[in-house]
Amino acid sequence: MRAPIARRLAALAAVALTAAALITGTATSAGSAPVWAPAATATIHPGVQMFTDGAQCTANYVFTSGEDVFIGYAAHCAGTGAATDTNGCDADSLPLGTPVEIDGASQPGTLVYSSWLAMQSGPRPADDLCNYNDFAVVQIAQADEGKVNPSIPHWGGPTGINTAGTAALEQVYSYGNSSLRFGITQLSPKTGVSLGSSPWTHPIYTVSPGIPGDSGSAVLDSQGRAAGVLSTLALARLAGSNNASDVGRALTYAQSHGMPGLTLALGTEAFNGSQLPLGI
Repeated sequence: MRAPIARRLAALAAVALTAAALITGTATSAGSAPVWAPAATATIHPGVQMFTDGAQCTANYVFTSGEDVFIGYAAHCAGTGAATDTNGCDADSLPLGTPVEIDGASQPGTLVYSSWLAMQSGPRPADDLCNYNDFAVVQIAQADEGKVNPSIPHWGGPTGINTAGTAALEQVYSYGNSSLRFGITQLSPKTGVSLGSSPWTHPIYTVSPGIPGDSGSAVLDSQGRAAGVLSTLALARLAGSNNASDVGRALTYAQSHGMPGLTLALGTEAFNGSQLPLGI
């Protein structure tokens, strides 16, 4: 009789562990997908501020690989050169393993991937990659995984990944969180239009434009799909516009350069692009 009793006790223990995991927002068992915190109470999500050796940027999307949880920003956020350094094949960067402070987390995350470092580790890529592949990934500490939700504040989504580019005048959406806005959250949601796209970049105009500290922000297309990572503010030709690195290509590059299982986490909140930004 001991074996059946042991099996029943083991089953009851498994049920209890699953219930506890659902309450705390952690993965339920080995190999299972993360269980996200409710969007309304999550403290770690796209749009939070991230600080790398004092440099400030905005988180874009949440990613997973197995049980591990990551949050993305721009590779130049870990750069050590001038603010005008935009060529990732030449610019200096902090190394992998660098701690990154994440607003809402109890302990720093860890820089585990940088497109700049990846591009510098082998043969020099084409110019488009050097100039526009601006994407980095920070692993969230296991103790903080239960505080994460992948939804974009205000807009919801992402609903998937844009793989076809954005058309000229297509509506786009973003959420910046620069401290230069002095914590006025009404100015964080932004909408605007794409100026068309090339394979590796989406030039966009938004109200208001991205400013220092917004770097790394998510850019969604008109269907709420992840389209870009806010990278640079244009000062010439299209003054006041921003360039956004193509996140689909950047993710594919990361998967083939050290992050093979990295996957975009979809938002738990439905995308709603019909609402106006809070500040308008």
